[in-house]
Amino acid sequence: MIVNRANLDILFTGFKTAFRDGLGQAEAQWMRVATRVNSTTREEKYGWLGKIPGLRKWVGDRVINNLMQHDYAIRNEDYEDTIGVDENEINDDTYGTYGPMFQELGLAVAAQPNLLVYGLLKAGFDASLGLAYDGQYFFDTDHPVLDANGNVTSVANTDGGSGVPWFLIDDSRALKPILYQVRKEGELVRKDRPDDDNVFFQRQLIYGVHHRCNVGFGFWQYAWGSKQTLNAANYKGARAAMRNLKGDYGRPLGIRPRLLVVPPDLEEVGLEILNAERDASGATNVWRGTAELLVADWLA
Repeated sequence: MIVNRANLDILFTGFKTAFRDGLGQAEAQWMRVATRVNSTTREEKYGWLGKIPGLRKWVGDRVINNLMQHDYAIRNEDYEDTIGVDENEINDDTYGTYGPMFQELGLAVAAQPNLLVYGLLKAGFDASLGLAYDGQYFFDTDHPVLDANGNVTSVANTDGGSGVPWFLIDDSRALKPILYQVRKEGELVRKDRPDDDNVFFQRQLIYGVHHRCNVGFGFWQYAWGSKQTLNAANYKGARAAMRNLKGDYGRPLGIRPRLLVVPPDLEEVGLEILNAERDASGATNVWRGTAELLVADWLA
């Protein structure tokens, strides 16, 4: 193939097709536990996370809730990957071997939110990737909540432990436990003009993506994280704790723990808890069908 503008346009079209094929291959598991937020600036502030909306009896004037209660912000980060194609590969018509590479590049872009979202979920037990909006670990035993009399009390969304982590999620809400913030989608761009420096001096046709995004914690009330042994007793305790959660001033939140999220190592026990007709003793398994099992490969 002669390296000229027309032929390079054809070549780029092929690379872009392979890239888009890769984009469509990754399973978007992140959508089950995270809400996408479109970003318009360097960072987005989420001070309103301190208030879960709820109605009150209208007596007298309206009560205007101050949503800016927390100084919580998510700053976008930059991610890139770049592929160089030797000009001689084009001249010698051997560029066809690069198609799978561009497909893998698309797959990597599509998988990025999975990596970020589940990486943050796993980090919710410590401060390695940040704290929740209230300044506590996301999975903690002392989240501050106001009781019916307006006094600060400590509320847990974890039962601790030191084993393999698993999670119980209310995925029915508009806002899920994790926020996936996107400033710029990863798109394939080119630097392959014959007079580009990389082509002129190094004989390298360069193609790459720039993805700008980040993740952060949403409402801790919608997730339970545990490192205790995953069994029927601990699953029961997690469900009960979530369903009994209350917002400020004792208002029930109506939490629905509908999704059990486990890494591949806990798939079998998760299936037993949620799918088996009978438990180990032969009694009816009362937890059958109480949640959907999600085996998150990105927790491995």
